This record gives sequence, C-alpha cells and structure tokens, in this order.
Amino acid sequence: MSAANDHFRRYGYNKTTVADLARAIGLSTAYIYKFFDSKQAIGEAVSAAALGGIIVELQKIVGQKKSAAERLRAMYQRLMRESAALFFNERKLHEIVVTACSEAWRPISDYEDAMLGLIRELVAEGREKGEFERKTPIEETCRAILQTMELCWNPHLLERHFDDLEERAAAMANLVLRSLAP
Repeated sequence: MSAANDHFRRYGYNKTTVADLARAIGLSTAYIYKFFDSKQAIGEAVSAAALGGIIVELQKIVGQKKSAAERLRAMYQRLMRESAALFFNERKLHEIVVTACSEAWRPISDYEDAMLGLIRELVAEGREKGEFERKTPIEETCRAILQTMELCWNPHLLERHFDDLEERAAAMANLVLRSLAP
C-alpha cells in the first residue's frame, strides 16, 4: 500500500501499472495479485485512505462542544479546505479520486455514507436541542444536506468552481442553516 501510495502520488494512477508497483517493492506482479484483484482494487484502497483522512477531520468537528449549527457550518468549510488541499497539494492523488468518482468506485459511496452518518448525527442533535426544524423527515433532510456538500468535495465540481469555492461553501452552508431553522 505504501509503495502504491507513493507511486500514484508521484506518477499518477493512469501512468502506473501493477508491474511498476511490483518492481518498486521488489516483488513479482503475481505476488501483488495475491492481495489485490486488480490495479483498480489498489487504487480503491489508496483513494479510500485519502478520503478517510477527510472523514477523520469531519469527525473531529462533529465531536466538538459547539452548537449543531456551528459544527455544520464548520463541516462545509473543512470539507472544502481538505478537498482543495488534495487538489492543490496532492494533484496525482486528486486524479485517483477523479477516477474513483468517474468510475463509481466503492470508496466514493463509502465516503458519502460516512458523511451522511455525520450529518445525521448533527441534525438529530440539532433537532433534539431545538436548533433545527423537525417537520421534514430526517433522512430527506440529511440527504439534501449531503447533496449540497458535494460542491465542497466532488473533484469535478472543485475543478470547475475553484476560484470562488470558499464563497460558494459559505453560501451553501448559510442556505442550509436557514432552511433548518425551527
């Protein structure tokens, strides 16, 4: 995994073969296939690790002792910043996430499920404390919020709207929070 991560970060997913990875760690290609079914499986593991790092950052926000509204707003900002850092600082890793999105790899749906769980936790707490409205079914509310957050993390959208991403994330958070008001 470490060699794959290094190789993908240096050369990119599309320019790396399983044979390249095998040579980098001094093993045969056949041996690599004992652990991974395909190059895509290796790419999925690398992208899952990168996206998992972002989830860890979002979990920290959800665990804070602030209002649900403040934490939800912070989630938008952190999600945008972490995704932008991947785009700017880890360009080749960003390309793997682009491929993962384009080809609907499992780590993308896992990532969305993890974000949905965090959103659900915040919305439930916000409703319990009277911060958020309770009329709309919680699943509908959470899925809608997840859709608005896509602007902050989806690599295709990041690339198209990079110039004003912070303003868009803030505007989206503001709109969502107004719609959640009791």
